[in-house]
Amino acid sequence: MASPANTPRRAFVIGDPIRHSRSPLIHRHWLDRAGLAGGYDPVAVSAADLPAFVASLKDGSSGFCGGNVTIPHKEAILGLADEADATARAIGAANTLWLENGRLMATNTDSHGFSANLDDVAPGWDRGKRALVLGAGGASRAIIHALLARGFGAIAIVNRTEDRARALAERFGPRVTAHGMDGLQALVAGADLFVNTTSLGMGGSDVPRIDFTAMADKALVTDIVYVPLETPLLAMAKRQGMRTADGLGMLLHQAVPGFEKWFGVRPQVTPELRRLLIADMEAHA
Repeated sequence: MASPANTPRRAFVIGDPIRHSRSPLIHRHWLDRAGLAGGYDPVAVSAADLPAFVASLKDGSSGFCGGNVTIPHKEAILGLADEADATARAIGAANTLWLENGRLMATNTDSHGFSANLDDVAPGWDRGKRALVLGAGGASRAIIHALLARGFGAIAIVNRTEDRARALAERFGPRVTAHGMDGLQALVAGADLFVNTTSLGMGGSDVPRIDFTAMADKALVTDIVYVPLETPLLAMAKRQGMRTADGLGMLLHQAVPGFEKWFGVRPQVTPELRRLLIADMEAHA
């Protein structure tokens, strides 16, 4: 049974595990700042229980108006939603759900979050035409989608397993090419944008020496990993005097469209919110 129209709206984030998610911190902050009585709850949902959870959304028994989807359900949710938009279909995964006229809709806001973050902290980042994306995992798909949408003419995917990079390149067409790690430095030369989507250097793992100074004038090095805020690759780029952007803003900006759909207010990504997230990261380091 659907909730009465005057009942405060509630949204969720589902995943397995879910305790690591910082989405509740973001959305509850926005609810508080907007003076809204709604809620945002983390819900642990296993792969086996995902169809039943989706069914409860569609019939209204869950009490939720929509929510976020995180690991490991971003791909599986596409087959359970009534309709996925063009962005989610192109990326092959969804992270945001909402109900529209009784139908469960799905989109992926990671692409938006990536671009909006760089628009905020590095205006002009998309004036260049050559980008290098390090890594070929699921997160890379949203990044490549964003780069193509912003007009990058040549996107090189560099990955330890070149076959995986090739499969990703074939998904997105002729502007995207696949390469092994042995081609990394040659591809860095002249690139306008370097995006790391891997955990390279985390946990003490080796980081290849990269000469970022070979990049184009006014080039940008960014990382979608945000714990730690300054990743080994960003630290390397900074030591070389490069312009850099951390990945925390992507997390914050990707949350904006969902909040607007669920609660009818478009929130702002503010320095206050960023400080709140950094404090939480430091407290749980």
